Amino acid sequence: MDYRDAGVDVEAGRAFVDQIRNLVQSTFRKEVLGGLGGFGGCFQLPTGYKEPVLVSGTDGVGTKLKIAQILNRHDTVGIDLVGMCVNDVLTSGAEPLFFLDYVATGKLDKEQLTQVVAGIAAGCQLAGSALLGGETAEMPGFYQVGEYDLAGFCVGIVEKSRMLDGSQVKVGDVAIGLASAGVHSNGLSLVRKIVSDGGFAWSDTPDLLNGNSIGATFLTPTRIYVKSVLAALQTGLEIHGMAHITGGGLPENLPRCLGKGQAIKLIPNSWTIPPVFHWLAEAGSVSVDAMYNTFNMGIGFVLLVPPQQAEQVITHFQALDIPANVIGEVIEGTGELVGLF
Repeated sequence: MDYRDAGVDVEAGRAFVDQIRNLVQSTFRKEVLGGLGGFGGCFQLPTGYKEPVLVSGTDGVGTKLKIAQILNRHDTVGIDLVGMCVNDVLTSGAEPLFFLDYVATGKLDKEQLTQVVAGIAAGCQLAGSALLGGETAEMPGFYQVGEYDLAGFCVGIVEKSRMLDGSQVKVGDVAIGLASAGVHSNGLSLVRKIVSDGGFAWSDTPDLLNGNSIGATFLTPTRIYVKSVLAALQTGLEIHGMAHITGGGLPENLPRCLGKGQAIKLIPNSWTIPPVFHWLAEAGSVSVDAMYNTFNMGIGFVLLVPPQQAEQVITHFQALDIPANVIGEVIEGTGELVGLF
């Protein structure tokens, strides 16, 4: 016997690396040293920093992968993988420098996984981050044929004096919500249960989804906010805090960017909740409380800014086709979210 008899095709793995080489290299920044294929990726720190701080983040895509595998569409989940990591790193004010991925599968399917890596490369380009390397693991018996899992890791950089840690946030600051592109990559286990228990097909096109299929709606990738937010900072707009709205929704994530003795008071009905969330609530008989504690409800990222700059910040993002609204303000408190219901 050999390794192939056990279900692992080493030659196919080498051919896969050759196939994705151009995709990976398309993301390289000038700081990347060497090429693809070494034991480690090498990256030289950018110049111009006095006290550089490295900020790291790691995440996955979760059970959204199940939908991609059911529909045999794999070109968007890589964007989700990058987005979940780089948006987290961004909340410290950091610029994502490089990204690494881990792909595990039951049997290596070059066409399938090339689509996945193409999505990862696209996400890295949207974030201005180099895809520095990765790992592909063929694990027969652990994953079924056609199944794969993804994990990612990102490193960013920020000047220590400009790093956001909650201490810059002031009572009276305004919370500006940046629109999500849908559910992003959180709550998909509940989505799948609603679809399954409700007897829906992924190809169904409910009226509330404006003619889009259920499957296509929930494969819409996570919006990557990196370039638009960094551009705001570079133009001199003052941002005191940021929150990436992921699992746990606004109640769990928005208070994470606050300082001590602070809370957030939301303004009711201050943003438009996208139709996909109305469909989920109706199709699954999901309570309002459960919806807000599971999904982003149309707000993917939040900025805390001085009130006198709120209008400028909103104009900046709207010019980049990212809907933005004042959704609340910072008040005195103990880390709670007030006025959600």
